[in-house]
Parts: sequence; structure tokens; C-alpha cells
Amino acid sequence: MKLFNTMTRRKEEFVPLEEGKVRMYVCGPTVYNLIHIGNARPMIIFDTVRRYMEYKGYEVNFVSNFTDVDDKIIKKAIEEGVSPEEVSSRYIEECKKDMAGMNVKPATTHPQATQEIDGMIEMIQTLIDKGYAYPVADGTVYFRVKNFKEYGKLSHKNLDDLQSGFRALQVSGEDQKEDPMDFVLWKPKKEGEPYWTSPWCDGRPGWHIECSVMSKKYLGEEIDIHAGGEDLIFPHHENEIAQSECCNGKLFAKYWMHNGFLNIDNRKMSKSLGNFRTVREISQQYDLQVLRFFMLNAHYRSPLNFSAELMEAAKNSLERIQEGAARLNDRKASNTEAASQAEKKLLEEAKTYRQKFEAAMDDDFNTADALAAVFELVKFANTNTDEKSSGEFAGSLLDMLVKLCDVLGLIVLKKEEALDSDIEALIQERQDARKARDFARADEIRNQLLEMGIELKDTREGVKWKRI
Repeated sequence: MKLFNTMTRRKEEFVPLEEGKVRMYVCGPTVYNLIHIGNARPMIIFDTVRRYMEYKGYEVNFVSNFTDVDDKIIKKAIEEGVSPEEVSSRYIEECKKDMAGMNVKPATTHPQATQEIDGMIEMIQTLIDKGYAYPVADGTVYFRVKNFKEYGKLSHKNLDDLQSGFRALQVSGEDQKEDPMDFVLWKPKKEGEPYWTSPWCDGRPGWHIECSVMSKKYLGEEIDIHAGGEDLIFPHHENEIAQSECCNGKLFAKYWMHNGFLNIDNRKMSKSLGNFRTVREISQQYDLQVLRFFMLNAHYRSPLNFSAELMEAAKNSLERIQEGAARLNDRKASNTEAASQAEKKLLEEAKTYRQKFEAAMDDDFNTADALAAVFELVKFANTNTDEKSSGEFAGSLLDMLVKLCDVLGLIVLKKEEALDSDIEALIQERQDARKARDFARADEIRNQLLEMGIELKDTREGVKWKRI
């Protein structure tokens, strides 16, 4: 299995630090609002990476944080006249609802920054003691970037170029820094802000130190994979590396994975452009499985364009897979016979689709090609199963399809929904009308059900329905 390592800018064979185990950290959202579809992309992508690792037999310790202290959270709390904790707690719960809708598995641990302050103070003190950080008169603590000789190794930025750039951008109030590039580890409180007591002042941590501390606590000093959106490469991940490696004296992460940007209608998503989309808004138009399918239908490192047309295409494609699975399920249920010799040969042939799927995922988690293999399997199943097919044959194909789709987090066998008794009665009345050759009444009921959001489909296995 190969993955693209941002650090080396090439695909590398994945070799875990500890055989059979994977330690993985993914930067989570800042919880001041409902998550948007830009947040959704890394959630879906790295959940899929985790699922494939587990499919391959690895035990994955997957940590993804919630940043629950931040300027944006404080601003929202002031606007609403509530505590920052109330804002962050509310949106953590809303985020979890959206994650469940996208079938993103809960992390092994979801640490919250505010619950890890003691560890942050401890790490900052270690950095001061080692000469990598310094407090100034107002209690702010800065990291000495020039003392970490490898600064810029992830973003591949030249230190001299960075320094000149930072000098040009230097803002007032930062003249207490030894160097314009130095970044904040701890900052003093402002009026009305939450704060914690530290040896330097009452205040709160800088953003970068949070992930270094939470990663170390829940995964150890060295981890296999650190992941997030490509917008985090610099400065966030660069600063994490500097802090962690200077504190621990060890390589922080062996592999770095970053997903590409997401645009909406070929424009960067922003509130000012009016093209900002939350996951919750999308869920009112589509099942969030459609959003997941859409995200996986492109390589994770590629930029991705979101549009209504592409979502409709994703919806139709996902339905093709689900319909294929439903046909196999019906066939499995209606026939308990063992597979014939001819069917056993076909099952051997079908294994090539699983191999294609695994080859795609082994090549830097190429989910688009993995989905292509799934479609080939569905086509194979549709071609080779009919009313004479054995239950074992149909069941074996179904098991393969479900297993591969589960790696992608796609639910292809929908749980039977309970229909209201009046809807059930109408479906039965239509069946009776068809038997009595009263086709006008049957069509009338079909249209009535359509108006109620129920679409009927007459198949060889009987009447199927779905909500629309």
C-alpha cells in the first residue's frame, strides 16, 4: 500500500511504526457553527482511509480533535450573549449528527482543546526550558522559529524567504517578538474571554500547540499519519512539527496526508460570495450518502468542484449501486439453492473486481478507481443473475458488494422502512386493482403515492418503493 507523503512529495510504501497498528491524527473542526462541506471533505476522506486500513487488518487508533476555544467561538458567544462553552458544546453535538449522516465513524478519541490545557502548559514550559520558547513582558509566550533548523520542511518553504515575507507583514503589537516569524504558544486574556491560569499570565493557548499536545497524549510522541486539509500545511502543521520535535526530540509524524480544496460552482466557497453550503443544508436536499459518494468520486488530492449537476449525477450513480444490491438481496431471499458449478466459476471471475478495488485503494487511496471497480461488479451481477440464479450465488455477490462499499462508507442495503398504514393500504389496493385489470385505478393510486413522495417500481420480485 502506497500513499503520497506531503513531506517528501512522493508516493511511499506504508510501513507502520508498530506492526499491525496505525496511529493516525486528523485535525478536526473549530466548533462555532454548523460544519460546511469544506469541513466534510477531510472527514469523509480520512474516515475512508481508516476504514481501508481496518479492512487490511490494521488496528487503527484514530484521533480527531474539536477546537473548542477560538476567537470565532468567543465572537459567536458574545453575539448570542452566552458562554463560549455553550456555543462549542452545541456545535460539537451538531457536528456529530452531521458526521453520523455522512456515515463517518466516531474517532477512537475526540479530544477537546479546553480539556487538555494542563498538557499544553506543560509542553510550553518544556519548550522554554529547552530554549525553544520565551515569555515576554505581557505574559505572551512565543516559539523561537530560528532555533528549529528544519522549519519549513513540510511546506517546502525557504526560511530566508519566509523571514522577509514575515517582516513585510509584521503588525503593530508584535514588536515584542525576537523575530517576526516567531509564533504564539500562549497569549494573555482579553476582557470577557475565557482564560486559564499559567506561570506566565492568565490567558489561553495558541491554536498550534493544541494539536501537538492532544496527538502526544492519545497517540504517543511519534505517529504514523497526520492528516488534514491542504490549507493547514502552513503554518499550522509546520508549527506543530516545530513544537513537537523540539519538545520530544523525535520525528513527529512519519507520513503527512492532505486533501485538496473544495470549490462551489468553480469559485472558492465564501459567505461574501453567497455560495457557502453547510452539510445540514445539503441534507435537506439529499441523503448525505450522496455527498459522501460525490466526495469519493474524485482523488482526494485533487481540487473538487461542487455543483447541483454533479450532486445529481452522484445521486443517480449511488442509486444504481443500491438497486443492484436490492436485486441481489431479493434473489438471495427467494431461492435457497446452493451455487451450481457454472455459478462457482462466475464467483471466481467476480474476485477480479475485488482485486481491482484493492489495487486502486493501495495506490494512494484512489477512491474514484475503486468506485469504478464497484460499478463493474454491479454490472457483472446484473448480467449474470436472473430468476433462476441460486441464493448462494446472489448472496456471495451481495456480500462482496456490501463489503467493498462498506470500506467506502457507502450503505448499499437500505434498512426496510416502516410505511404508514395508509400508504401500505394504498399499495395493496393498487395491487388488487392490477389483478382485477382496473389499470385506471392502479395508475390513479401510483400518482397519488407520487404526490406523497413515494415512488413505486414494478419488478420481477414484486413491487418496490422508495421515498423521493
